[in-house]
Amino acid sequence: MKRTLTIGDETHELELHRRHGQLFMVWDGEEMPLDIVRVEPTSYSIIMDGHSVGVNIDRIRCADPDLHGFRASLYDGAYEFTLQDPNKTLLAAAMARAKQGGTGLIKALMPGKVIKLFVHEGEQVEEGQPILILEAMKMQNEYVAPFAGTVKAIHAVEGVNLEIHAPMLTLEPAAAAQ
Repeated sequence: MKRTLTIGDETHELELHRRHGQLFMVWDGEEMPLDIVRVEPTSYSIIMDGHSVGVNIDRIRCADPDLHGFRASLYDGAYEFTLQDPNKTLLAAAMARAKQGGTGLIKALMPGKVIKLFVHEGEQVEEGQPILILEAMKMQNEYVAPFAGTVKAIHAVEGVNLEIHAPMLTLEPAAAAQ
């Protein structure tokens, strides 16, 4: 189980795995044996590096549904942190970087299900305006208009599963629409 752990402004890579019945934690590439005993539903005794630490873990809400928020209470205070699947982080970064091009045809950047269409054919849109949500890998990806224009055609409907590069809608640039 690999996760990205964020405490304040610090980000760490965390992985827990078993080998020959022993639990190991890999923290930013450094592996160490770990022993965890659940004392109560949210309380744990952790032995790491020859030291025993009592930890209470409570779930907290996060604004981002893809993040799992927690508060760990230790002997020296409480720490809030989030855990995220690094594959979702990479996917979100790729979505942010991906350009649709200037052709006006908006295609699916990954296979997924159209969850919500925010526009209708003939509607005027502004650059950056949300146009649809495509769910992929249990993550909702918002597609926005790459430029101002008019929705010329909608090629997908809500609830439909799309393959990668499937056409979703066509925008006509504002200059061409006049």
